[in-house]
Amino acid sequence: MVKQLPNLITTLNLLCGCLGAIFAVSGDLVAAAIFVFLGIFFDFFDGLAARLLNAQSDVGREFDSLADVITSGLVPGLVMVQLFQIGLFGEMRSFLDLVSNQPWKTYWMDYLPFVGLIVTVGAAYRLAKFNVDTRQTTGFIGLPTPANALLILSMPLIFEFQYSPEVENWVFNPYFLAGLTVFSAFIMNAEVPIFALKFKSWDWASNKVRYIFLIIAVIALIALKFLAIPLLILLYILISLFWRD
Repeated sequence: MVKQLPNLITTLNLLCGCLGAIFAVSGDLVAAAIFVFLGIFFDFFDGLAARLLNAQSDVGREFDSLADVITSGLVPGLVMVQLFQIGLFGEMRSFLDLVSNQPWKTYWMDYLPFVGLIVTVGAAYRLAKFNVDTRQTTGFIGLPTPANALLILSMPLIFEFQYSPEVENWVFNPYFLAGLTVFSAFIMNAEVPIFALKFKSWDWASNKVRYIFLIIAVIALIALKFLAIPLLILLYILISLFWRD
């Protein structure tokens, strides 16, 4: 029974992703972000529990990736679609009304926000590659999907809790959203080594960069709140480009 604890934690991740998807479709992007953050929290601990209990398995690995497709793939894509709708039309529209009541040839512009689902496709492909890539045992090739989800989901949180006219113009700018969508799908699948935040030991010498990054992250989150998240993700990528474990 204890051996099933990692799968139970993965189940919590999956359920958080499902709830996040429901809230994203209904237009509550803050609630969607909260559930994605919870799902990522559980995603971190299912692998840790599997290692501690010596309960790692092929099924557990596949289950973890399937849960991540929902939490760190589908929900960020849906949120991006909603951000595009606000940026292009000034409001979030019902997907059911869009599909059922408007002919494609007449209202094709209304379907442009679905470009945001490229994020979901990119995340799913990245997770499929991860499962068969033997190089990603101690680090990553391409930005991990949870980090990318944090990047996308930080946008509605910045708008909601750190509002300014400049923030509104930035978060809902269609050109910015298009660029972020393309960058997101690209960086998740790029042949770029990304260091893992997993500690093999606790000594300073072999974990200096990890400790420094975590200290910077804590200070940035205290000082900048949600605005720190995209900056930290970019810093994470930049450090990985110039540092090798």
